[in-house]
Amino acid sequence: MSAVWDFADFDDHEHVHMFRDRASGLTAVIAVHSTHLGPGAGGVRYWHYPQRKAAITDALRLSRGMSYKNAMAGLPMGGAKGVILADEGAEKTPAMLAAFGRAVDSLGGAYVTAEDVGMSVADIVAISHETQYVSGLPVAGDAVGGDPGPQTALGVYLGILAAIRQGLGTDSAKGVRIAIQGVGSVGGGVARRLAADGAILTLADVNLARAKALADELGAELADSAAIMEIEADVLSPNALGAILTEESIAKLRVPIVAGGANNQLATAADGQRVHDRSIVYAPDYVINAGGIINVALEYLGQSNREEVENRIRQIPGRLADIWAESKASGTPASVVADRMAQKLIGRG
Repeated sequence: MSAVWDFADFDDHEHVHMFRDRASGLTAVIAVHSTHLGPGAGGVRYWHYPQRKAAITDALRLSRGMSYKNAMAGLPMGGAKGVILADEGAEKTPAMLAAFGRAVDSLGGAYVTAEDVGMSVADIVAISHETQYVSGLPVAGDAVGGDPGPQTALGVYLGILAAIRQGLGTDSAKGVRIAIQGVGSVGGGVARRLAADGAILTLADVNLARAKALADELGAELADSAAIMEIEADVLSPNALGAILTEESIAKLRVPIVAGGANNQLATAADGQRVHDRSIVYAPDYVINAGGIINVALEYLGQSNREEVENRIRQIPGRLADIWAESKASGTPASVVADRMAQKLIGRG
């Protein structure tokens, strides 16, 4: 295997750690991209990768995205990410979660973990028995923290409304045709908010039963998870896994707007230019989907309540508007404008 700094997605990461615990079966990667603004914050993903190199690449890309996300959200946190490799057919066990908690703790606070794809609040509670460097724990009343999904969904919803204003010149989602790829915690929350506004929805998910149930609930159309990328609509909202905007898929898009909560939607940096060349309004993912990290970061910092979390999330449309204004003025892709803003904030401008 190549050295980690030879990976295409290595971006001057401060440190990258590989963990293996034979007793529990844990194989994990933790990548810390930047601690310029504070401890590296980012969730841990439990996922099956066909090759271990793919897990390292995912950790590198996701941790860089967290640096940018936290910086653009105005949080005093750096960027990091954890990945637990799920062996095909193997189960996630308490022993495995405990081993990951010890791995997090061994970094002495350089990495603060939280919930991500394949993980639950209960899993984060289990990890917290081994380390204090955890956020997103269950909360009561008006306290912040817990499941970040609803807050991520709120930010994505507000970002979609901003993109509709930018791309369609209307302040309402009523009658707007929106194709949503992925209807889990985030995509499902977005769909419910948009349905309440009168949007015309088409839903897709690899979990067909989940997509059908939500489509029946909301009176939405149903589509195949791959085919939805080519549906004619006003907005495509990716809310599943990343790297879905490729040279091939961008050429087939039939929408003027792409705005969703999935991380790392652009497969490569060149794909940001391809989206721009097609005059598609693109909401950089780490800006629009920052609601969840705002929620759990403020919990970890002990700084705020639910009202403060939502006030910060409601600043997301303004950040997107600034990016689009600079993109239009300079002729530079929105993805590049956002990256440059974030890089400056983390001392790499």
